Amino acid sequence: MPTITPFINPTSFAPAKFMNIGIIYSLIAPLLMVGAAILFLVTIISAAFTYLTAGGNPENIKKAQKSLMFAMLGLVFVISAYLIMKLIAFVFNLTLPF
Repeated sequence: MPTITPFINPTSFAPAKFMNIGIIYSLIAPLLMVGAAILFLVTIISAAFTYLTAGGNPENIKKAQKSLMFAMLGLVFVISAYLIMKLIAFVFNLTLPF
């Protein structure tokens, strides 16, 4: 009869796959980065469509410019967060999954 390995590590109460916060972070961080990239792309396309279909309406042009500005600001925020994370890993000699 085959033995079934338990999902819970007998020495701790945490599931075997998630033994520490670093493993959880290494699973979630890439998903958040991809999500931010997709959101940036959708926002840029939406703002570009609004700008192209504004028809000279200053209100719609300002709306599109504001959307582009916030999309770029969000991208700068995500990139700076990634670089800060890499800097902290370098300073404390940690290994990151990406």
